[in-house]
Amino acid sequence: MQFTLSSVSDPLTHGFDEIIDVRSPAEFAEDHLPGAISLPVLSDAERAEVGTIYKQVSPFTARKLGAALVAQNAARHLLGPLADRPGGWKPLVYCWRGGQRSGSFATILSQIGWRVSLLGGGYKAWRGQVVQALYERDFLAPVVLLDGNTGTAKTDLLKLLPGHGLQVLDLEGLAGHRGSLFGAMGEQPGQRCFEGRLAVAMAALDPARPVVIEAESAQIGERRLPPGLWRAMCAAPRIELQVSEAERARYLARAYADVVADPARLLQILEALRPWQPARRIADWQAAMAAGDFEALAAGLIRHHYDPRYTRHRARVETPRHLLEAGSLASADLPGLAAKIAALTLRLSPAG
Repeated sequence: MQFTLSSVSDPLTHGFDEIIDVRSPAEFAEDHLPGAISLPVLSDAERAEVGTIYKQVSPFTARKLGAALVAQNAARHLLGPLADRPGGWKPLVYCWRGGQRSGSFATILSQIGWRVSLLGGGYKAWRGQVVQALYERDFLAPVVLLDGNTGTAKTDLLKLLPGHGLQVLDLEGLAGHRGSLFGAMGEQPGQRCFEGRLAVAMAALDPARPVVIEAESAQIGERRLPPGLWRAMCAAPRIELQVSEAERARYLARAYADVVADPARLLQILEALRPWQPARRIADWQAAMAAGDFEALAAGLIRHHYDPRYTRHRARVETPRHLLEAGSLASADLPGLAAKIAALTLRLSPAG
């Protein structure tokens, strides 16, 4: 049965037990539908071989070889990853355009008795929905930005806001990066993969209710924000958290425990600051690191690296700023601060 898309979230909301991507591993790695598993019917090398034969020998010879390889790989999947699927299993299968690769695999699964759906137009159709959502439509929900200098616990606070009935859009979580010098959280998803995740998250928002987004630049790590979302963020009112340097340093030393636990990574990051910081200051930071005084290191980075950058950026921002002071960022105090942010958000948003 063919399944036709009407929005990016359709594959996740129509009751499929599993979404199966039968494209090659390289195609899957570049991007795939959120939640999909990779069961390639042709490996990267096999796909290249079939394509070469198609062009240089004949389409008939290429299809014959392709059919044999698809059958072999399908058998391996049936005896391996799919061996425990029950009789009522209901998968959605797709390839690049919803053509021969997914059609062949779906036919085999259907003959077994499983209720298989084939994504009409394949990945290409889904990617088209993503592009429409991000590049051809306005961001409709009213936005309130959660702002504040580095170390004001914005990300942790953002995660608490749904408990107060607010919508949030966690851009750093979607981009796999904390948006700062020390922000890497492993390898980031590719740009297309990030956009797919973002489009699905945006589709889940109620456009009649405010959404809180952490104030970011137009790029998070190596991933770029789509222009419609960026325009909405630039025009949004801001809740700016005001926290002392000492409290922020304590928070950073706790929140970036993964960086603190990796001395080689920390040294590499500090070395990367040499074009912008005097050698003596770098040496002082390295000494603080060697002594295990990570709060002092964090305070130095706040004072000489992060805060000057924030000050220059804010000089260019013309949207209203609403200050919210916080005395403590201890874990036990964050829920109370989140409640204040939620209340202020509802006052600032016309939809609140």
